[in-house]
Amino acid sequence: MKLAAQWDEILQGLPRGWESAWLALTPDDESVADRVGLFLGPAAPGRVGSTFRLNVDRRGRGAEPTPDLVRRVLTRLDRDEVGGRLELVESAGGDEAVEAGGADPGALASQWDALLEGLPADWSHLFAQVDLESSDFLERGALLLAPVNPTLAGGSRSYRFRAAHRVGYGAAAGMARRCLARLDEEGMTGRVRVVRVVSDDRPFATQGPVWRIGGKSV
Repeated sequence: MKLAAQWDEILQGLPRGWESAWLALTPDDESVADRVGLFLGPAAPGRVGSTFRLNVDRRGRGAEPTPDLVRRVLTRLDRDEVGGRLELVESAGGDEAVEAGGADPGALASQWDALLEGLPADWSHLFAQVDLESSDFLERGALLLAPVNPTLAGGSRSYRFRAAHRVGYGAAAGMARRCLARLDEEGMTGRVRVVRVVSDDRPFATQGPVWRIGGKSV
């Protein structure tokens, strides 16, 4: 099935009133991954190995692509005869949440551990997001996350922060885990995800690149 058709099928299965959807796109041929990244550029994808992550916002808020933009870039891949598998990882908002597998994601610190295990061994720094399940957690959550310098993701229940492993800007991965564990200890629930990640990075006379999201450096 063509990639654009796969996206149409996913859209049809999303709950009424959905707000955000997180997708994973894996090309059939790993050797074309760099070319796929160029086509997906307007949708600001994240990448782990040959798999691309797309964070879609139904209203196009912030730097997240709209459903129409995602369909356009996927159609370009179809025209270039690039095959692949597009999967829904999770959605938020609407009548009910949809998650692949439907399982409880578990403690935030455990989610963080699982995310790091799935990254390339040479990852240097990343941009992560914590989606809290209740707005009641926001004020206290900001205090507990303070060591990683979190920023509120516009008008939502989510905080974003940077973490560094080998080089790059951000808090140490271990510090990020301790902050998430503090949220767990106070009964705060939610989901952790990687928005952007850099690997195979060899900066010269700098700590590495920064991301531009919504016209701002993050």
